Amino acid sequence: MNPKLEKLLKMPLHKRLLVLGALMLVVIGAFVWFLWLPEYEKLGPMDQDIARLEAEYLQKKQIADNLPKFKEEFAKMEKLLEVALTELPNKKEIPTLLTNLAALAKDSGLEVVTFTPRGEVNKGFYAEVPASVDLIGSFHQIAEFAQAVGKLSRIVNLGNLDLSSPRVDGDTAILRIKCNVTTFRFVEQ
Repeated sequence: MNPKLEKLLKMPLHKRLLVLGALMLVVIGAFVWFLWLPEYEKLGPMDQDIARLEAEYLQKKQIADNLPKFKEEFAKMEKLLEVALTELPNKKEIPTLLTNLAALAKDSGLEVVTFTPRGEVNKGFYAEVPASVDLIGSFHQIAEFAQAVGKLSRIVNLGNLDLSSPRVDGDTAILRIKCNVTTFRFVEQ
């Protein structure tokens, strides 16, 4: 047998136990230092990831729990969009709408001197389509025209009304009316 091993076996029991304890401490220390500590240091970021993922899970679970409510709300919004789109004509409908406005003026008894469409102004998801109108007629005819425009299914604004050049024709005062007519159209993204 090995002389060093024989020397160790011949030692008193308490010294052998002391050497065995020291050897166990070295093995345990090496295990802790080389295996356990590196893995333990990895736990900190993993705990943070777990906390973040749990918060994300709870948030998504709340959304999933409310999914029928969101779908119902989405359907309502789609219906509102459809209604809004009926009030905002697309590019193809603009000339017809402007022609209808001129026809409304004539139907109200107004004489259309000029009807001049101007360049459209983009405002994001919609565009303003302005036109200048020069009309001749009585105040009552102007009111009828404004009322007819207000009853249109599309959004049309009358603005900057300038009533001038009054003259009397029988019992009626005839005015020259210059105003801006603005309608709107949906801009497809």
